[in-house]
Amino acid sequence: MEKYVGKGKVDMKKEAVIFLAEGFEEVEALAVVDVLRRAGAVVRMVSVSGKKYVAGSHQICVQADEVFGEKTYEEADVVILPGGMPGTLHLKAHEGVRSVVKRAAKEKVVAAICAAPTVLADMGLLEGKEATCYPGMEKDMCKAVCREEKVVQSGNIITGRGLGTAIDFALKLTEVLFGREQEEKVRETIVYSAQE
Repeated sequence: MEKYVGKGKVDMKKEAVIFLAEGFEEVEALAVVDVLRRAGAVVRMVSVSGKKYVAGSHQICVQADEVFGEKTYEEADVVILPGGMPGTLHLKAHEGVRSVVKRAAKEKVVAAICAAPTVLADMGLLEGKEATCYPGMEKDMCKAVCREEKVVQSGNIITGRGLGTAIDFALKLTEVLFGREQEEKVRETIVYSAQE
C-alpha cells in the first residue's frame, strides 16, 4: 500500500485526469476537480465526447481542458471516472478510456464514483476487491465485494457511493496523492467535517 500513499510533499506536482462524457454527474466531477486543485494537483478535465463543451446529466455545460486524444495520459498519478447517466454508459463504451484505465490500474490510482465503478467491474478490475457504488447498481458490480461505505479503497482502486459522498471521495484522493496532513489542510479550508 505504501506505493499508493502520498508523503505530504506538496511541492511535488501530482497529476489527475478526469474523463467527462455527455451525461456525467456534474457535482461528482467538479467537486473532485475543485478539491484536488486546492490541494495542489494538476487536474486535466478531458472530454470524451469529441468536443470541449460537455453537457452533464442535469444539462450543466462544462468546458473541458482538452478533448480525448489531444495529449497522453501515462504521466497521470490518478485516473478518475465520475458517475451519472448516461455518462457512465458512454465511459464504459469508450475504448480509449478503457485502455487508459486498464494501463493505469497496473501501477497508478484509479478512482470511480456513483455508477462509474461498474465500468471498472465490467473491465474485471474489481474482481474479489471491496468497492462501493450507487445503491441499486450492485448487480452490475460483477465479482466485487460491495460495501455501503461512502468511500472504499482497495489497493490502488478507490470507489465512492454517489453525489452526497463526492467531498469524501475527493478528500480520500487528496490523502492518497499528498498525505494526511495536506488532506486535513484542505478539509479545514473548505470547512468540511465528515458526519456519520
